[in-house]
Amino acid sequence: MREIVHIQVGQAGNQVGSKFWEDVCIEHGINKNGEYDGDSELQLERIGVYFNQAGGGRYVPRSILVDLEQGTMDSVKSGPYGKLFKPNSFVHGTSGGANNWAKGYYTEGAELVESILEQVRKEAENCDCLQGFQMVHSLGGGTGSGLGTLILSRIREEFPDRMIAAFSIIPSRKVSDAVVEPYNATLSIHQLVDNADHVMCIDNEALYDICNNTLKLSNPTYPDLNHLVSLVMSGITCCLRFPGQLNSDLRKLAVNLIPFPRLHFFFVGFAPLTRRDSVGYTSMSIAELTQQMFSPKNMMAAADPSLGKYLTASAMFRGRIPTKEVDDNMLSLLNKNRGQFIEWIPNNIKSTICDIPPKGLKQSVAFVGNSTSIQELFKRIGDQFSKMYKRKAFIHWYLNEGLDESEFVESQNNMNDLVMEYQQYQDATLDDVFGEADDSEPEQKSDADEQVQSGEDSAQEDDDN
Repeated sequence: MREIVHIQVGQAGNQVGSKFWEDVCIEHGINKNGEYDGDSELQLERIGVYFNQAGGGRYVPRSILVDLEQGTMDSVKSGPYGKLFKPNSFVHGTSGGANNWAKGYYTEGAELVESILEQVRKEAENCDCLQGFQMVHSLGGGTGSGLGTLILSRIREEFPDRMIAAFSIIPSRKVSDAVVEPYNATLSIHQLVDNADHVMCIDNEALYDICNNTLKLSNPTYPDLNHLVSLVMSGITCCLRFPGQLNSDLRKLAVNLIPFPRLHFFFVGFAPLTRRDSVGYTSMSIAELTQQMFSPKNMMAAADPSLGKYLTASAMFRGRIPTKEVDDNMLSLLNKNRGQFIEWIPNNIKSTICDIPPKGLKQSVAFVGNSTSIQELFKRIGDQFSKMYKRKAFIHWYLNEGLDESEFVESQNNMNDLVMEYQQYQDATLDDVFGEADDSEPEQKSDADEQVQSGEDSAQEDDDN
């Protein structure tokens, strides 16, 4: 069994994480008290990936819930699945993060981080074969960004050989809760570049667009947005939780999706997404699922993939689907959209198939794409950061918590470098990649000619002698 330890940090992280656990429990037949009441043995075959089994046959999520204020923890406990979690898996402070990254990273968060890591160590020690860690957090607030990245950096120190996957909610222009979100996001991305193995970028702006334009919800609420995120999370993790024809895990996902170590920020998407009143009128074939999953309207980050190129992509199908049909559709997709894929990485779509469909659907697909157009997100955050930092607006709040001003500059430079790297690989052509090899060939050839020539000379000398 390859276990995963789940950590949810801050208000947004806990709300999304709680919805994720709700969906996972439904799929595995676990009721609100942690007891199994499902109808298939397959539900329990790999339940140990996310659950520990306690006495009396009770299943307990391998989860740590963190916040710098108690209110979020109380709302999770009083929610429908509040009794599911162990009491000591709730770790909280008293003062809150105050939308300040430095408060979560240097002061309030630093006081709490040891007790969080103590819980992480306990969960890790109870695992037979720990696969890695999964974190859900927001980059806009103070707790999810500051304390979240502090936890990631400490986990990286203690467990350097384990995978770390982050589901990060990126701040957006349309849905903004705080003025200082660009500061918090930039400081967080600086840490995520070094300390996370892959980051699934989720954008509230894109989620609102999906709810308005695709699902036709006139006034989407946060539970609606959280439901979309949990659909993607359960789709990406289904191959870890259920048996299937082609299986995947966190490390396989990273190996196939990350061509260069720093470029590990991904688009995520899900199909089918249809209006509630249209569900009974549509039948999704594999071709339609593939087409919808690749559509920019289904991407959960507010950047248009058609403006860049895909380095790599992964499609996780669910349901009883023939492997050949999936392979044929993936090949057809590549051929039709050849211009949107980097030409010097051949066969750059990976596909996995899990036999168990999500609740209420016969077939579905979750999509993870490593596209150079993700730089649009970083450019947008960088522009907002520059406008405020140029006038040194709000930075005294960060300096008062012990943050050095040079860290602002360093974070901004790191994010700008990341944008330049994405652009560099987007512009690289087949000739650029193989041209370097061609340039070196004549030198190798001349070396070989010299060796042959010297051999002929020595042979001539022997004959003369």
